[in-house]
Amino acid sequence: MSFLEQGDSLLWSSPAVSTSSERICGKPGTKKPSRTKQEAAEQREPQGPGEGARTRPAAESTGLEATFPKATPLAQAVPLAGAGTPLTGWDLLPADCAASAVGSSTDELELPMEFPAPEAWDCELKDLEEDRPALSPSPQAPLLSLSWDDELRKPGAQVYMHFMQEHSCYDAMATSSKLVVFDTTLEIKKAFFALVANGVRAAPLWDSRKQSFVGMLTITDFILVLHRYYRSPLVQIYEIEQHTIETWREIYLQGCFKPLVSISPNDSLFEAVYSLIKNRIHRLPVLDPVSGTVLYILTHKRLLKFLHIFGALLPRPSFLYRTIQDLGIGTFRNLAVVLETAPVLTALDVFVDRRVSALPVVNESGQVVGLYSRFDVIHLAAQQTYNQLDMTVGEALRQRTLCLEGVLSCQPHETLGEVIDRIAREQVHRLVLVDETQNLLGVVSLSDILQALVLSPAGIDALSA
Repeated sequence: MSFLEQGDSLLWSSPAVSTSSERICGKPGTKKPSRTKQEAAEQREPQGPGEGARTRPAAESTGLEATFPKATPLAQAVPLAGAGTPLTGWDLLPADCAASAVGSSTDELELPMEFPAPEAWDCELKDLEEDRPALSPSPQAPLLSLSWDDELRKPGAQVYMHFMQEHSCYDAMATSSKLVVFDTTLEIKKAFFALVANGVRAAPLWDSRKQSFVGMLTITDFILVLHRYYRSPLVQIYEIEQHTIETWREIYLQGCFKPLVSISPNDSLFEAVYSLIKNRIHRLPVLDPVSGTVLYILTHKRLLKFLHIFGALLPRPSFLYRTIQDLGIGTFRNLAVVLETAPVLTALDVFVDRRVSALPVVNESGQVVGLYSRFDVIHLAAQQTYNQLDMTVGEALRQRTLCLEGVLSCQPHETLGEVIDRIAREQVHRLVLVDETQNLLGVVSLSDILQALVLSPAGIDALSA
């Protein structure tokens, strides 16, 4: 079991919603004395600040220090509170409704049977309409939907931003992990096979002449090699057999070498999130500021997992209860997709041109039947079928070693908290947003979620930078 799997049982705590009949009508079978509307309204007390949300028992937080032993106690960082808990349907009942709910039956009332003359009814009704106060909206009446900007202005919306600012990259580093480093003189074919053999998706590159790390070798490089040199199944890709990593970097970068994007272990996790999203990278090496050695590689998944585990101890912002459709978190327009009957080479073209990390696979009816990601391309190297890019995407999905049943998806009516729970539990990088008929509506990725939870409350939009 990995160190991250120990925290899977710690999910976001669900809001406390009172639906018991005792709150309005009392216990079944009991009768209450009749009261006037004014008395019922005066005796109705507001809900206390600590009654809205149930805090997680302390027993459920055991084992967190075994997962992240270096993290500081969160009770010192952000005080626990029940703020941000949305009102339940019963809390929105007007005073008249509450009084009528607890009133006695008509059999107990002793009212005089003297009615005014019919001609006086219109005057009395008019006076009642003028004196009647404005009622609160009933539970059935639709409330005004707040925008994402309105949610960010609410108290407690910056709780995750402050949490990531108060913790360093060192806190999120694992006590034990695997790290593969390649020398730039290594043949590129052996490097890709080494990625598959070690089960990693990227490796830092060490330049012996410069005695420093100069970059990262990722699956994107493998896709670029195939996209650049593939011609047909009859033509062997000799460049994979002959090129070294150094030669490939000189051909691809053509002398325009960009500095390695890295971070210090003393930098905050907020800076790590910003660096990942702004630079559109998925691997952020943590370098020792003294020796320059790579200590760890941070990813979106690692950062969200860290936040998800300790987020159970933090006050819940109100936007976690809002639906994905209301908040608009994700990509919903100009989506990059691929048909299941299209060749793999077409998927590689989309990866390179659109710079996306995954493609929803749809059938002729437009229904989502799978998800083809960049990581699936590396299976071509594992199976030594990288010269057969004319096979269909559907066939490539069936041949991959890790077979998944269907595609992990979500629907517009699901809340942001539910989506985060599912992504963290399944340890995936994204969910496909579909409707009831499995038609594609959008994609919700880790970048979208970290942007919303951490950067947007700070007024930073790194996705559009």
